[in-house]
Amino acid sequence: MPLVTPLSAEHDLETKELAEFFNETLGFCPNSVLTMQRRPAISKAFINLNKAVMANEGRVTSALKRMIAWVSSNATGCRYCQAHAIRAAERYGAEQEQLDNIWEYRTHPAFSEAERAALDFSLAASQVPNAVDETIKSRLYEHWNEGEIVEMLGVISLFGYLNRWNDSMGTSIEEGAVESGNKYLGKHGWETGKHA
Repeated sequence: MPLVTPLSAEHDLETKELAEFFNETLGFCPNSVLTMQRRPAISKAFINLNKAVMANEGRVTSALKRMIAWVSSNATGCRYCQAHAIRAAERYGAEQEQLDNIWEYRTHPAFSEAERAALDFSLAASQVPNAVDETIKSRLYEHWNEGEIVEMLGVISLFGYLNRWNDSMGTSIEEGAVESGNKYLGKHGWETGKHA
């Protein structure tokens, strides 16, 4: 049972209108947003930040951004966000082989060296204490420019917020996210846990 019950999608019409963004991303409005709207300024600010962070400004694709989100969520243990990130990666065109082998991104041939550098950055930046060091920096700069690194850290930071929000809230996970979680992550032990 969640810490705070999500409100109806009709509760705040401005949030509802902004949340249409998630219908493309996930196919539904997340329960996390429906909970945030108890304070509509938070839900609206969050959605606008999400839209800004996920906008494509360079070579960091929508699919890669969602895989970065998955690595971050996996590092922190948020099962809700793991399922959402893998679902969004699928919906934004991640290759089937990448989705099936996300756990092995460091060695699987479906991932390029540039993608590995980005995903390792996500893992290091999501740890407490933070593990970003000169090696991570050097690998990033071999493949990405500073604007693209800012985009990546935007995703990692956004999911740092979401991981804390949803794991603390025990947000109930939506059916579509459960389906994607089971399909791509279940073979490695993913389950809904407290998000049921």
